[in-house]
Amino acid sequence: MDEGFWYSATEDTGLGSMVRVPLGGRRVRGYVVELSDRPPRSNLRSLGPKVMNPPVFDRGLLDALIWAAYRYVAPVAVLLDRATPPNLANRLPTPPPQPKPIAAEHALTEYSAAVASGRRRPPVAFIARSGDAGWVAGAAGPALEAGCSVLIVAATGAEVEGLATIARRHFADQAVVVTPETSAAETTTAWIRSQASGHLLIGTPRVAAWPIAGLAVAVAVEEGRRAMKERQTPTISVRDFLRTRSSLSASGLVFVGPTPSLETIASGPTVIRSRPRAWPPVEIVDRNREPDMPGLLGVTAQAAIRAVTGRAGRVFVFAHRRGYAPAARCQRCRTLRRCPNCGARPETAPNCPRCDAVLGPCASCGHTTFIPLGAGVGRVLEELGRRYGPIAAAAPAAAQIQVGSEADLAELGFVDLTVAVDADGLVFGTNYRSAEEALRILARLAGRVAGRSSRALVQTSMPDHPVMRALMAGDPLPFAHDEIETRRRLQFPPASQLLVVELRGPIPLEADRHLQALGSTVMGPAIRQGKHRWLLQGTDLGPTRKGLRPLVQRWRDGGTTVRIDSDPLDL
Repeated sequence: MDEGFWYSATEDTGLGSMVRVPLGGRRVRGYVVELSDRPPRSNLRSLGPKVMNPPVFDRGLLDALIWAAYRYVAPVAVLLDRATPPNLANRLPTPPPQPKPIAAEHALTEYSAAVASGRRRPPVAFIARSGDAGWVAGAAGPALEAGCSVLIVAATGAEVEGLATIARRHFADQAVVVTPETSAAETTTAWIRSQASGHLLIGTPRVAAWPIAGLAVAVAVEEGRRAMKERQTPTISVRDFLRTRSSLSASGLVFVGPTPSLETIASGPTVIRSRPRAWPPVEIVDRNREPDMPGLLGVTAQAAIRAVTGRAGRVFVFAHRRGYAPAARCQRCRTLRRCPNCGARPETAPNCPRCDAVLGPCASCGHTTFIPLGAGVGRVLEELGRRYGPIAAAAPAAAQIQVGSEADLAELGFVDLTVAVDADGLVFGTNYRSAEEALRILARLAGRVAGRSSRALVQTSMPDHPVMRALMAGDPLPFAHDEIETRRRLQFPPASQLLVVELRGPIPLEADRHLQALGSTVMGPAIRQGKHRWLLQGTDLGPTRKGLRPLVQRWRDGGTTVRIDSDPLDL
């Protein structure tokens, strides 16, 4: 079905029109993706009426959506649906009033003015502190003054609302805001408004594929975060989709945040810094140099919490996951505990929970006491409750001491003290992106402190690790360039491409042979909980993706549930 069907159309039918079409005795909804004065044959069936008046896409957006369909091995129709509103839109958009000139100069002002005037500029990586939205007026103002439109994509509804608050101060009637809580009717109205040039559309990742009249600048805020990539098929990355869309439509593209992803840095953008440090100063607390004592908080962190709470300040204690930590390490040498039989990362129990093998003492030093690695919110909250009583509570409670994970950072205001209980739980994760993600999360955490008396503490047993050095320096770029070189040696992205194929249900008998025949390096299958999972790797998986498309359709037609994860965050 990706190739589509030819029909006879009336003169008012244009590219991007949503229409009713006859197909197999039924009338279904379709999109006009190509027009020709010379159809392949003369006896064509006629198109039905338009379903909506505004077109769903123009040529540039259509090409970007088709690119995404092949990149993420998804049906073209599924990607075209991403450009549509939840309800039918038959009202024509109303142009917004002319904005007032923005007097304040900003580092992005010249870039916005240049792309709004039609000059092509390469993408920009604007290194700014997490939560710092002073760039909004500079990035949007010149483009809006020129009658163009601007798109800003953020990871969560809370962050969209924060950006919208600032945008409305400057561009009250031009700001169009879409969050996960926006109703279908309101979302459709926002979609209609974006069809008139001169608007500032701010939304979560779903708006990245919307048609936007006169789009001059697209901005992705902290594009490397997990929330900026779809988890379900098609696993679209906002960063990669906007980069392709920008290239095809000749619009500007800005990546904003303290830690640009390695993929962004490797693509060679123009780098602009908002200030010398990308986040406030961070104090690295070496747990190896502190007194050996039970508990998750060392003496430095305990003293800092007492001092802040004593003056009625606010504290955020960061645990890198909800619940309880799933792994442990030696209390003496801090080596990660692993099962010698199956390689699992068990807790402090004497037997492996996966294979029941006896674990014994530390394989490195023989010590028999183990402590949690990267304790979860539950364990941290228990300890804080014993030490400080009811003033400690799980975020987002209005308590003096809040305990939370990355999910709570989006709605966290500024505090007087942040404490990362065990940064090693982030840095030494099983994911090949663990170090990059650790720096991104810890930089966001540090960005939640404000004021000269505020502090950001990070507890670790590896103070010389590159992530810790980057945190102290306040500069993500040296770390990023070194990590890119490490990935190149290991043949991980951005030096190569990865693709996960996951099958569940009736597994085709020759699935492995078909995958091996696609020409890329194939690892697997790994079988767990009824799922068969393969990892495909290569410097260019374009031919592999093309060959995979008919296989996926055939497997799905046979009743198999297929999940394709292009550029997976986890292996």
